[in-house]
Amino acid sequence: MDCVFSFHHQRYPGPPRFLRVRQPQHSHLHVPHRARPDIMSSSSLSQCPSAASSRTPDFAASPSGRSTPQFISRRSLVVGAVSTTAIVAGFMAAGGVALAASVINGGIGGGGDPRVLTRSGMDKFRRNQVEASVEDFDRVVQLAPQMRPYMWQRGLSLYYLGRYAEGAEQFRVDVAVNPNDTEESIWTFLCEAQMVGPEQARMQFLEVGRDPRPVMRAAYECFRTGELPDKIMAQVSDNGGHDTFYGLLYVGLWHEAHGDTTEAKKAITAAVQTPYARLSGDYMASLARVHCQRRNWEPSSPAVA
Repeated sequence: MDCVFSFHHQRYPGPPRFLRVRQPQHSHLHVPHRARPDIMSSSSLSQCPSAASSRTPDFAASPSGRSTPQFISRRSLVVGAVSTTAIVAGFMAAGGVALAASVINGGIGGGGDPRVLTRSGMDKFRRNQVEASVEDFDRVVQLAPQMRPYMWQRGLSLYYLGRYAEGAEQFRVDVAVNPNDTEESIWTFLCEAQMVGPEQARMQFLEVGRDPRPVMRAAYECFRTGELPDKIMAQVSDNGGHDTFYGLLYVGLWHEAHGDTTEAKKAITAAVQTPYARLSGDYMASLARVHCQRRNWEPSSPAVA
């Protein structure tokens, strides 16, 4: 069953947009991938000058160039620029109508609004205030324990604090309620590889469903099998768009997990310089910048596919 909400996106004027949320079955959301501006190409970015400051448009460009509604994944349900309706829908998915109603009425259990805290934590992470971001995310979980499997942002912050066991646990809980999330499977591996090494981490690799993005399917296979990540970039043809960025990011992360700092730096600094990273507002573009900042890496020259 789908719930469809109408709202106006503040950075995309025009007729009302529709935000579609699939109601969970068996008490969990089953979605194939993140519904952020993931599939915006470099050409669509160039046609959208406000993309640099927006985060999660509710419509994404299809291969035909037409706008098509995207099912909102649990990753984007709590992103700050998504409307309050979408955020409340996320809480409905996690904890039902009673939890959503309590959020609408101004918070849960003794003060604090999980929506505000989630936005605050994400904004702090973007500014490389990673320690402070975890404090906000932990408070969300304290106020609304039902949201824990949906706090993928918390797992990312924990990785950059070197709290790998906690990060891996967060991602494993996440995948338990969404067994189709390629990136959380990879991030589980990234955390565990830092603790036990890539070969041991691969023995406990979380297998998930098929990602609709060819570049992420290739990345998943390279992390799962240990194959060199050359074939990730072989799936890239968008010249600085979504696939270029994600390809470079995960090539770099693969090398980092395998102890090759030189190649990791080369790929991730190039990812930061893509048009997609500069213009999309994707949270993972912010992550790539934070990755470089925390390692004191200087950006490379702009990347091309």
